[in-house]
Amino acid sequence: MLVNNTVNTHGRFFVVPNEVFQLGLSAGAIATYCYLMSIENRRRGDKNRYTCYPSYATIGRAIGRSERSVYKYVQELVEAGLILTEQTKVTTKDGQRRNGNLRFTMLPVESAVELYHERQLAK
Repeated sequence: MLVNNTVNTHGRFFVVPNEVFQLGLSAGAIATYCYLMSIENRRRGDKNRYTCYPSYATIGRAIGRSERSVYKYVQELVEAGLILTEQTKVTTKDGQRRNGNLRFTMLPVESAVELYHERQLAK
């Protein structure tokens, strides 16, 4: 299978909408978005479709940035309207409730583009 003039031996790839590059995002935010897109759940009919649960450390290792930088990139993506984040809870073996990883939900890029244009008009 040929993808972007390179052979895709794993049969796995994802498409990044062109509009993402027109939203004035930093390179780190775009890298973070691409990583989240690459690991999101895409199973049809699954109630958790378009979601993933990586830690900031996992994202940081994938894109070569610190957890603090990843935190800033995630905030940038939330503000742009490309993702939602929700805190999750886990129960340990001894029954204690603790914070889990964030749930990242990928939003339709069209709504982010609309939000971007509304903000540009307001300026």
